[in-house]
Order: sequence, then C-alpha cells, then structure tokens
Amino acid sequence: MEFLGLFTKKFLVRLAILFLVLGLAWGWVLFDARPALAQIDTVNYSNANLINHDFSGANLTGKTFVSSEMRGANFQGADLSNAILTKGVMMGANLRGANLTGALVDRVFLYGADLTNAILIEATMTRTDFDQVTVTGADFTDAILDRYQIAQLCKRVEGTNPVTGVLTRESLGCP
Repeated sequence: MEFLGLFTKKFLVRLAILFLVLGLAWGWVLFDARPALAQIDTVNYSNANLINHDFSGANLTGKTFVSSEMRGANFQGADLSNAILTKGVMMGANLRGANLTGALVDRVFLYGADLTNAILIEATMTRTDFDQVTVTGADFTDAILDRYQIAQLCKRVEGTNPVTGVLTRESLGCP
C-alpha cells in the first residue's frame, strides 16, 4: 500500500509539471510571444566623447546625441534629420551641408561651428547660442529659435541654400 501511495504522489507531481509546461506553451502561442531579437543599427551616442569624430556623409537619421562632447566633429553632408542633439557641445564642429530637418538642437553650444548650407527646416533650436557660428546659406525655414538669436543672426546672415533655394535671411524672417 505504501508503495502505491508513493507512486501516486510522484505521478501527480509529474502530471502537474506537464500541465504547467503545456499551459505556459499555450500562453506563449496565445499571446503571440516572440523571442527578443537585437535591433539593427540602434547606436545611441548620448554622453559620448566624440571629439574630432568623423561623421561626414553619414546617415544619422533619428540618432541621439544627448549631452555628447562633439568639439571639432565633422558632420559635413551628414543626414541628421530628426536627430536629438540636446545639451551637446559642438564647439567648432563642421556641419556644412548637413541636413538637420526636424532635429532637436536644444541647449547646444555651437560656438565657432560651421553651418554653411545646412538645412535646418523645422528644427527646434531653443536656448542654443549662435555666437561666432557661420550660417551662410543655411535654411532655417519653420525652425524654432529664440527671438534674441534671430535678431543677432539677422545682423550678419547672407546667402542662399543651394539645395532648397531659400535665402537665409528669408528663412529667418529677417526684415
């Protein structure tokens, strides 16, 4: 009798484990669960030291550069559309011909940067200082800048963007 009781307990435990495994498998299928796969090209440059890094001609669409050190970095001809560059240091950076359409360039230190022929359509550039920044031919159409920065830029801007054909003065709304 004791042997039969021991066999029943083992059998019941195994049966319970089998139902548990089958229940988990059924739940997996029911909720269409899939194993986690690594996403391709999800580089995040936040808090990175990118001093003098060469991103020229790179596709950086939607990339994040929050609080990154980018002094002297080369972004010439790069596609930075919809990128996030908040709180970055881009002192002396080369952004000639870069596409920053829809980018968030908020609180960025651009002193001495070169934005010649850059496209900044619908970019948000609040609390960003444009002192000593070259903006010849840059297109600021529908970009959001502080009024003070617009007034300062209007004193010295010139040129026409070669891609959009828009006058820099006109894109800033200069008188």
